[in-house]
Amino acid sequence: MRRGMKELDVLFERYLAHRLAQAPPAEQQQLAQLLEREDPEIWQWVMQQAPVPPEFADVINALRHHP
Repeated sequence: MRRGMKELDVLFERYLAHRLAQAPPAEQQQLAQLLEREDPEIWQWVMQQAPVPPEFADVINALRHHP
């Protein structure tokens, strides 16, 4: 998966490799919807620079805390 920001590429690659398969269906759906958003917006949520919309809370939390 390639995004516009290298930092997001790294986060998403880790998530996809280690989390996606066991993620609950609701989180997988959140990911699909999240990928439609712009990179700067996603980055602000991941870095806690802006409040995370409730519909993305689970997937953003997983991105933040996944090794």
